[in-house]
Amino acid sequence: MGASTYYIPALALWAGLASKLPDLVRSWRDPLVRWVCWVIFLGGAGFAFAAPPTVAAVNRTSGIPNLAALLVYAVVSAYSASCLVLILHWRGGPAGHVRRLARRWQIGYAVVIALLILLFVLGDAPVERRTDLDTHYATSPWIGQMIVLYLLGHMTAAIATTVLCWRWAIQVHGWLRAGLWLLVAGWLLNLSFSTLKLTAVMARWAGRDWDVLSTVLAPGLVGLAATVATVGYTLPLYGPRLVALWRAVVSWRRLGPLWRELDGASPGAPLAAPIPWCSSWAVRLTRREAASRTA
Repeated sequence: MGASTYYIPALALWAGLASKLPDLVRSWRDPLVRWVCWVIFLGGAGFAFAAPPTVAAVNRTSGIPNLAALLVYAVVSAYSASCLVLILHWRGGPAGHVRRLARRWQIGYAVVIALLILLFVLGDAPVERRTDLDTHYATSPWIGQMIVLYLLGHMTAAIATTVLCWRWAIQVHGWLRAGLWLLVAGWLLNLSFSTLKLTAVMARWAGRDWDVLSTVLAPGLVGLAATVATVGYTLPLYGPRLVALWRAVVSWRRLGPLWRELDGASPGAPLAAPIPWCSSWAVRLTRREAASRTA
């Protein structure tokens, strides 16, 4: 797969992060805002570091073959933990209970990352593999265990997040429910990604070559999963705003004929004071409604 398959989602996610930075500056104490930003940042980092050109650059710069793979595994594990913690804070509940659950997931995945590093140090992966390390080293001592640990950690996060979102979705309505169902779909796709990878690894254990599952099908699924999940996270926030914007535009247009008629009745005097060109549609609608009522 081409580098653009990895870099385009990364740039799209980081562009979304840039749009959230003002919220982070204003509400940096809000754990929900912080974890949203962490999820977006780590999601983009996972794509960027998994791109073959980045893999080659990291390995070349460090002088350690396949160090990039360890970096990707650590970033994806941190992303998995961040998604779980975000869902916990988003769902809410007693503050102490939420903090305890979130801390457990954070500690659990911190241990996973530490074990990934330990297994990489203990193992031997001398030949650089930019796209098929999972299957190439599936039977190698310690490196094979590192790969399985990474995949199991990813699958655990996918299952847990899917269950959390599913249970929550059947209790709520509106935009929040739609966003949660998209998150369910996105994390089921993530689960399919790690399942395909693990299946290809297990095939290598049995002496078979099913690498296409890991090198072709799985990367395509994870890109789709990231897109669906990102929409799911943002839909409850931006959905109501888009509806309000649409209603304001429609109402503004409906008042157009009356506005023009009233404005034409007194050509020497403007119907209302001018407003900046960058004014929101809500301001434009309020100006048109107020002027129409007082004319």
